[in-house]
Amino acid sequence: MRLLPALLALAAARPLACADSHWCYDIQAKASNYACLVMVLLEDEASVTGGGLAARYRAKQMHLHWSEELDKGSEHTLNGVRYAMEMHIVHEKEKGTSRSEKEAQDPKDEIAVLAFLVEAGSEKNDGFQPLVEALSYVPRPKMNTTMNDSISLLDLLPKKETLRHYFRYLGSLTTPGCEEKVVWTVFQERIQLHKDQIAAFSTKLYYDSEQKLKMTDNVRPLQRQGQRLVFKSQAPGQLLPLPLPTLLVPMLTCLLAGFLA
Repeated sequence: MRLLPALLALAAARPLACADSHWCYDIQAKASNYACLVMVLLEDEASVTGGGLAARYRAKQMHLHWSEELDKGSEHTLNGVRYAMEMHIVHEKEKGTSRSEKEAQDPKDEIAVLAFLVEAGSEKNDGFQPLVEALSYVPRPKMNTTMNDSISLLDLLPKKETLRHYFRYLGSLTTPGCEEKVVWTVFQERIQLHKDQIAAFSTKLYYDSEQKLKMTDNVRPLQRQGQRLVFKSQAPGQLLPLPLPTLLVPMLTCLLAGFLA
């Protein structure tokens, strides 16, 4: 990898509120203090290694950020462009897999997040459609559903041959309490969803049980890059040392309430 000029705006640094207090997005604060932790659990069935990562990481959960506006839903920008949504696959470092004792003790990379930007396309994304359809069954907090058709993470990602192009930097979580312990991998290739699929997340999900406050604009504001270095992959081969089907195999079957944060 080589050092890249600041093409990537970072979603890292300070939280909107103290880590030990309840934390919410700006849209929630305007109405009430509704909970905003929602996600899809991956049950440790997938892992990732290589591509410059210092250890093996085990997948824990997947979530998305979005907005009703197609250019305000991502937490990263590329060349100043913000996208409709952003999908994060969150991994935790496996003990005993670091390349050195020093790396094993380094708290700056306890978490590895694979980030995928989502833009509006002209066609429906069939891989995402079961997820979109299931939203109607979990509109309010503390609800869950089982999808009729299980889907693989691979159904949600861009074609594997495009995943060798990515950005890498050390930063923070973008949800409470925004700890500085994340190695970010932001892929250059975007996921495309039809605008109606994107709109479904803002129209079918709610922060509150009364369904008065739409779950939208769950996006952390862009943060200053500061002294962080951003790298870009230049590898002629693929990002990961093993074929993606080997690494990303979990089936998503259960959606948790308010599920995607």
